[in-house]
Amino acid sequence: MSIHPSLKTQGATSEKRNVLKRFERVDILRKDGRYKDGQKVWGLPKTKPVP
Repeated sequence: MSIHPSLKTQGATSEKRNVLKRFERVDILRKDGRYKDGQKVWGLPKTKPVP
């Protein structure tokens, strides 16, 4: 039995993610100069995903 075409997904990579992993947030903050090595990685400020 096959899946109806309206229920199929177009692929997981085609959608833009709106949640970043911790290491991705640290990379963005480091580029902006808002994170320095040795700081805690908990309680980081929110960041927007880079397009």
